[in-house]
This record gives sequence, C-alpha cells and structure tokens, in this order.
Amino acid sequence: MFETFATAYVQAFAVILPAFAVGILSIGAYKSGLPLRQSATAVAVATVALGLWHPLVALLAKAGILMPPLAVTDPPYALMPLIGGAAFLWGLGRLTVTGRAILGSLGHAELISIQSLRLMGGVFLLGWLMGALPWQFALPAGIGDILAGIAAIQAMRALNRGDANAEDLVRRASYISLIDFAIAVSLGIATSAGALQFMAFDNPNVINAYPLALFPEYFVPVFIAFQLFSLGALRRNSQRLAAV
Repeated sequence: MFETFATAYVQAFAVILPAFAVGILSIGAYKSGLPLRQSATAVAVATVALGLWHPLVALLAKAGILMPPLAVTDPPYALMPLIGGAAFLWGLGRLTVTGRAILGSLGHAELISIQSLRLMGGVFLLGWLMGALPWQFALPAGIGDILAGIAAIQAMRALNRGDANAEDLVRRASYISLIDFAIAVSLGIATSAGALQFMAFDNPNVINAYPLALFPEYFVPVFIAFQLFSLGALRRNSQRLAAV
C-alpha cells in the first residue's frame, strides 16, 4: 500500500518542485533586465534539464542501477545523480553570465522559498509507520526535513516583514537544511542493503529503489543547489556591506 501511495506522491512532487524552481528562475529572469531571448533561453534550458532529469532517474532507479554498491570497490552510482545534479545546477547558476544575472536579481525570500517544500520529507515518517522504512532512517530524515521546511518558512516570513534578524534566520534555515541532507544521505546508505550497511538488517531501506529514489536522486540536488544559491547571496551581501 505504501509503495502505491509513494509512487503517486513522488510523481506529484516531480511536477511541483521543478515548476517551483522554474517559476523562481522566471521571476529572476524578468527582474534581471536581460534581453528577452536570453532570458527565455535560460529558463528553457533549466526547464528541459529538469524535465529530462526526472524520467532518466526514474528509468535508472527501476533498473536497479542506483542502489548502493554491493562491494566497496563498486562505483557509487547512487551518489552520482545526487552530487552531479547539484553541481550541474549550481554551475548553470554561478558559472554562466546569464545564470549570475538571474540569481543576482532574486531576493533572499525568493531563493529560500523553495526550501519550504522540504516538508514533503514527512512522508518518510508515514513509511516508517506503515513498516516500509526502517526507523533508523525514517525518523531523523523525516523530522529533519520537516524542521528544515519550517525553518525556511520562518526565514521567508521574516524577510517579507523586514525583520532585523531575517538574514540570521536564513542562515539558520540553510544550516539546518545542509545538516539534514548530510544525516539523511549517510543514514540512507547505512540502512540500505550493500557494502556499507551496518544497521536495519531486519528491514533494509528502499530509499534508492523506485519510487523513493526520486528523493535523493532528483529532489535533493535541486534543494541543495538553491541552498547554495541562498548562502552565496548572503555571503555577497555581507561582502558588500563590509566594503561600504
């Protein structure tokens, strides 16, 4: 039953999350003052990349290619879309002139807003309650995602109100988010059948099997990229203030 629900759940967010990301980038493109053709091309590239990424990851997950390595010497295919995807999106945003112009036009509230969708990770708790996921992973990962989503919402509201501590809340939300990623990925590997499993032997994790594989291989890279964009914007703002 959980697999049926999880399939529908991830398919819904496979539309919601990239649409949210493209919407943010479209706002930045509009505010950037770039020529229309240049802006449209940048948004189209992001849309196509995110659109193709989903079916590719789904195909690889269904084929079992994204499972943790069975031997320490096996290639870590499960980490490649996660790390490579985040690096690719970050590169588009920070290593291209158009990407820097678009991101530079976005406010902190816009950049951090996408992290509110981290609440979607609460589904791990449901998976644990239904016996589909080991508690050693589901509890810290699910609770961590919920806390990250709440922290992002609090930071976004503070920014919109113009609170004096708004940027501090953005940093807090970012740190909670990155720590949650580190814990969830580590525990995901440690609880999944493979060379590095050392817990949950009675109920191995299925986070790298379809449909849940879309979390670490598709959703998380998008979240990480925007988290880095947000932290970068804070750093540049601090540098500007220090230079005044």
